[in-house]
Amino acid sequence: MTKLPDTKYLSLDAAKIMMAAAEAEARKGGWNVSIAICDAGGDLLHFCRFDDAHTASAAIARGKARTAARFRRSTKITEETINGGRTAFVSVANTDDLTPLEGGLPVVAGGRVIGGIGVSGVTSAQDAQIAQAGIAALGL
Repeated sequence: MTKLPDTKYLSLDAAKIMMAAAEAEARKGGWNVSIAICDAGGDLLHFCRFDDAHTASAAIARGKARTAARFRRSTKITEETINGGRTAFVSVANTDDLTPLEGGLPVVAGGRVIGGIGVSGVTSAQDAQIAQAGIAALGL
């Protein structure tokens, strides 16, 4: 008989903890952003758009979270791959499955990607800083 593996997953409660920490980091910087947290499949668990965050940031944050979860890596790596001239990756970038902009991070527990967090609204490095604060709140 095959034993099924025990699988960790990103719960709504954990997503709320991440969101609170990410929001606090953004407020500390005075940054109006959108923050999206998704499960391992890229489906949205939690979302927040600050007052006065630009409207495009909502879709971009969701895309960054989904990309980080589905590709199992930071969106900064994806952006650098395309900027480095990997033209085959550009055709993938023209789908809804990829947002190749820094600011999306995978959520990893027990060596497995269990979700993603994406932030949009300020510089790419600041977006990533906010996302990292959300992950750090889980002690991962």
